Amino acid sequence: MSLTADVKAELITVRDPRPTARVAELTSLLRFSGGLHSIANRVAVEAELDSDILARRTARDLVELYGVRPELVHVQGSGARGGSHYAVRVIDGGETLARQTGLLDQRRRPVRGLPNKLTTGSRGDLAAVWRGAFLAAGSLSEPGRSAALEITCPSPEAAMALVGAAHRLGIPGKAREVRGVPRVVVREGEAIRAALAAMGAERAAAEWDQLRQRREVRAGVNRLVNFDDANLRRSAQAAVAACARVERALEILGDEVPDHLREAGDLRLAHRDASLDELGHHADPPLTKDAVAGRIRRLLAMADKKADAEGLPGTESAVPAGIED
Repeated sequence: MSLTADVKAELITVRDPRPTARVAELTSLLRFSGGLHSIANRVAVEAELDSDILARRTARDLVELYGVRPELVHVQGSGARGGSHYAVRVIDGGETLARQTGLLDQRRRPVRGLPNKLTTGSRGDLAAVWRGAFLAAGSLSEPGRSAALEITCPSPEAAMALVGAAHRLGIPGKAREVRGVPRVVVREGEAIRAALAAMGAERAAAEWDQLRQRREVRAGVNRLVNFDDANLRRSAQAAVAACARVERALEILGDEVPDHLREAGDLRLAHRDASLDELGHHADPPLTKDAVAGRIRRLLAMADKKADAEGLPGTESAVPAGIED
């Protein structure tokens, strides 16, 4: 199952016994899954849902909370919406239900956002609003750079109402418009975990957080490996360049090389992969890292000075193409 399906499967089992929370969840679900339609000149309330289990539960809630008898219809997917889905429709008594849930105002006008009584309710009611919205139109992506919990909204007003509810729950949700479709998006890893927990998907929140932490650890290890690889590559290139310049310097100077500088050059060529500190330990008597570096630097400078005076290629000319000194 996908992460989204896992979360919805858990949320379907959450049953807040408080009447206000049940009403908030059902109203939000109806608002974000379809809302109001006109059928045969009558106001109908309809919800289009992906799960037959959710559809049956929604129908049962409509019976228990409002005493209406909804129709349950299995709809085959076509066009932009692939896969089958389920429609829960209330035609007889649809206008009364729309008024009772707050989807219609007192002047029979559709409410563009969410009923005010929902967005100003208790934390339990606000969590139920989010739960209903996610069940209707939510999605959760894998942890990573583009991780997001998103809810597709029927209108910008509904998106702003959902953002307001999120902020009252301490969740930093933001309203976005993607290809002309309003959405509410939660992106930060900890915020996503908090949103899942607030809606009641405690198990999914814990599993998502564990998956996120594993991804972060793996990403950290990969960054360190890449960093080490880059350092090793640079060190190897520097060693190749240094040895090439020392060889050229000894060739240019010939017998004119002072003994202590020749010794440093020979150490560099004999131990090509060693660090300057390690070269110092190979010397007899041992030298410090700075002493070795200074002698090699003077060897190269002496050779380059002679090459310049005689019009010869200097030590840099011996460094292979593509190798940085």
